[in-house]
Amino acid sequence: MIRIGVNALYLIPGGVGGTEIYLRNLLRALSEIDAENQYVVFTNRETGADLVPDRPNFAPAPQPVHAAFRPARMLWEQLVLPFVIRKHRVHVLLNPGFTAPLACARPMVTVFHDLQHKRHPEYFRWFDLPFWNLFLWSAVRRSRGLIAVSQATADDLERYYGRSAQVIHHGVEREFFRIAERREPGNYLLCVSTTHPHKNLQRLLRVHAQTRAQNNVAPRLVLTGVRGFAARQIESLASESVELTGWLPREQLYELYRGALGFIYPSTFEGFGMPVLEAMAAGVPVACSDIPPLREIARSTVHFFDPASDREIRDALLLLASGKLSTEPAQRRAADFSWEKTARATLDYLSKCSS
Repeated sequence: MIRIGVNALYLIPGGVGGTEIYLRNLLRALSEIDAENQYVVFTNRETGADLVPDRPNFAPAPQPVHAAFRPARMLWEQLVLPFVIRKHRVHVLLNPGFTAPLACARPMVTVFHDLQHKRHPEYFRWFDLPFWNLFLWSAVRRSRGLIAVSQATADDLERYYGRSAQVIHHGVEREFFRIAERREPGNYLLCVSTTHPHKNLQRLLRVHAQTRAQNNVAPRLVLTGVRGFAARQIESLASESVELTGWLPREQLYELYRGALGFIYPSTFEGFGMPVLEAMAAGVPVACSDIPPLREIARSTVHFFDPASDREIRDALLLLASGKLSTEPAQRRAADFSWEKTARATLDYLSKCSS
């Protein structure tokens, strides 16, 4: 038996996008497959009681720090958490959100969801970028093991830091396959995305508006996700045929997938691309950017387009509106991904790194 610490200090419910979905599903899946090892989850004041599974071998360790105030959270992670980890006699620490306590005396495994700060530093605020560079470099150097959520991210870790990583893909919730069985497509296209610049939503909204103006064929667009750095620009571009919902609880998101006529994802950069996998599993026709992580997920089972091409995005919108895009190959591909598989691979890697 080993005692596994989980550094959840970064988690802000509804505020960190896909890394929240990752952590919640990973902990839930670990609780379903592992009743032997002990888990101590270090939480913050915003976390909420529902993060830590209600199992005898899972215990929360609340810390009196607010993650929303990032400087305080990072100071706590660096200066206090190492002592708390020692107090709880943790054998190995999992850092699921990029950063790690540098003075930790225990072996650590850190998860990297992408290396956007290296690939696209122009998308970061000038006062944030030095901290991303410092803390992620330090986490790479101090961690015994690294997990990359895609081969594309593993390649970036090798390229920028000279470290190899264990590739462990995200899973997809079983609920999405159940959604596929009760689909009732409506008259809207769905895009699930944080409103950050690299998500390419400004181009999508512009092309969508032009397509509707030219032939009125493109269905209305529903855009849901965390409000990001490009939110104001995107909100200013949204016409009456676009609905911006912000971050939604999972139950509401399930219903949007159930009723979507199609799913479009124009991002120019991803570490994995969880919403694409969710749409595939839910039986929603998918059109997405032709970038390596999305190719890794979907292979040839969805419609790919050049995210820099207005014409190809327009054609993708029209293809989704036509209802002619097959979904069966994408569903079969999505079945290769599960949170149970993710949890088993993560547990195996943590066990190796603990000794």
